Amino acid sequence: MLFTSIEFWGFAICFIASYFTLHGKARLWLCLSGSYLFYGYWDWRFLGLIFALTSVNFVIGKLLDGNNDRSFRKVCLCVSISSSLGVLGFFKYCGFFLESISDLFERLGVDAELGTLNVILPVGISFYTFQAMSYTIDVYRSNIDGERSFLRFATYISFFPQLVAGPIVRASEFLPQLREDLAFSWANLLEGAVLVTWGFVLKSLVADSIALFVDPRFGNPQAFGSLDWSLTVLFYAFQIYGDFAGYSLIAIGIAKILGFDFPTNFKLPYLSTSFSDFWSRWHISLSTWLRDYLYIPLGGNRCGKARTYVNLILTMVLGGLWHGASWNFVIWGLIHGTLLCLQRLLGFSKTRPGDGIFSVLRCLLVFFCVCAAWIFFRASSLDDALWIFSKILSFEQLSFADVKQRFIAVKCLLLVLSLVVLELFRARFDCWSLAKSHPALYFVFFLLSGWALLLGGTFGNDAFIYFQF
Repeated sequence: MLFTSIEFWGFAICFIASYFTLHGKARLWLCLSGSYLFYGYWDWRFLGLIFALTSVNFVIGKLLDGNNDRSFRKVCLCVSISSSLGVLGFFKYCGFFLESISDLFERLGVDAELGTLNVILPVGISFYTFQAMSYTIDVYRSNIDGERSFLRFATYISFFPQLVAGPIVRASEFLPQLREDLAFSWANLLEGAVLVTWGFVLKSLVADSIALFVDPRFGNPQAFGSLDWSLTVLFYAFQIYGDFAGYSLIAIGIAKILGFDFPTNFKLPYLSTSFSDFWSRWHISLSTWLRDYLYIPLGGNRCGKARTYVNLILTMVLGGLWHGASWNFVIWGLIHGTLLCLQRLLGFSKTRPGDGIFSVLRCLLVFFCVCAAWIFFRASSLDDALWIFSKILSFEQLSFADVKQRFIAVKCLLLVLSLVVLELFRARFDCWSLAKSHPALYFVFFLLSGWALLLGGTFGNDAFIYFQF
């Protein structure tokens, strides 16, 4: 069920209505059964996978809790991590590595037929495996106590709003909330409705409209010129932002209606003035996960400059590989790791107070580099990505008359400019405080959002981009 489908909202309305009539374990059973129904709607066969992963990490959490034997604790942690990464590796990367090894042998002139492995990728597997791993690691570190209720823990792993595309919610944030019978609140309903509505605007008005221009070009890179591709890369930056931030807002909004507080996943990322600033604003639940469970355990910046650079690049490369089994994602991660290293090397992260023009230039530079990296993220192959770069740098066909689908291009430009203005407004003003002081602004927001969606929205039940990860 897609968040943009009628089926989902029929399910969501029934779920929310039932949720507040139940209490205690009955409410948790509703959350668990509803979440499994939601996940099984895609492919019921993978319900056993998420149940098995939940069971393993629950048992290991109980074994770790209160046990002070260091060797035993390390064995338990290794079992948890290896089982989670084993599941993720088999479904997501096994075919990729077999294909890569076969290509390597072929380049070396060795005839080695390793075969192919066509495995269906379970929706959201990257998200719920990372969520399960973070729980076990936190129990191992004694940051949290092991959960005693399997029902509550299973609900934490499978809770449907953020199950298939995040945000990745920590056990320390969510499990305590599941221990309470949260009462219905009109304030939560209003705030959640605002988040859901803005999520729909970002997805259906911005991302899906831009997709009409972007997707045909990445499907046939050779058919378009320099200006066409320059616009495409610019638009894709806002397509993926609108698509993923839109999903996150809908997920956070639904959780808010139910009374749960989920962490913010995006904070105006394209207003970043450094590359580290970008990663503190983009996909925050993943970037903080990589920081806390990979970068810092590797040594972080505590082991000298050279080791810090290695840790940064390794973390970002693995973060890129997390997104998909492709060398394009590896290169995308390598680019961001290299940019973070160059930032440290050149002192780029240091700000100059009072220099507004310098901040604007820094922001534009970061945005340009992020857009360039998005080419590898979106292109179907490395050859396509290199072709796109060469076409942009050829400076051929720079007339707007050479751009195909010019009407859609103008619409995309207007959407991007409007979104930039709104983002700058959000950066300048505290919109929540403003709305609470002037409640009529809620009505204006819903009215204008509905009008904009009806006037310019694109509705085709397109899946969210991050469902593939």
